[in-house]
Amino acid sequence: MMERAAAAGLVGLTRLLVGARAQWRAEPEAGQSLYFANHCSHLDTLAIWSALTPAQRAVTRPVAARDYWDKPGLRTYLSGRVLRAILIERRRDERAGDPLEPVFAALAQGDSLILFPEGTRTADRLPQPFRGGLHRIAEAFPALNLVPAYLDTLHRSLPKGSHVPLPLYCTVRFGTPLPREAAEPRESFLARAHGAVCALADPLRGAAA
Repeated sequence: MMERAAAAGLVGLTRLLVGARAQWRAEPEAGQSLYFANHCSHLDTLAIWSALTPAQRAVTRPVAARDYWDKPGLRTYLSGRVLRAILIERRRDERAGDPLEPVFAALAQGDSLILFPEGTRTADRLPQPFRGGLHRIAEAFPALNLVPAYLDTLHRSLPKGSHVPLPLYCTVRFGTPLPREAAEPRESFLARAHGAVCALADPLRGAAA
């Protein structure tokens, strides 16, 4: 009960601060989804999660950096009890095993996920090239809906290094699920996924996609 109230309060606060209004370019697909988006601020996770419907939020978990979210106090409570985030290590340590193992485990049990394939935040309007984790996930779960998303204005509302968001309204644009191509090379897939997110940065291009 407490976590439900906290979730409702978190959604309300996020929408008050940055709007986080959802704009769907196509009707959401039924079934398990992976929402992948550009990463430009600490509010990205909350904005996408808040833009989803209550039913979608109930089955969707963000993939987040352990070094930021696993802090004593409020962040740990929010990430662990409210967002049910999957915390991963951004720095690869061979002794710690595969950093995507908890992601695969969550997908295997039917969770939908929010992922930022850049791996780190950028102050730019468009995302940096995507890392290979998205391709590994797509190969391991071929039935997964790969839904591109673009966070508009958050790179200006709460840019890297800022702590207080500017009152700029953010729209979260969700695109058509990325089509699968048989035996597609890794770099080609990542380029297509990156292009799908970039297309949503332009409202006119996104509407036509």
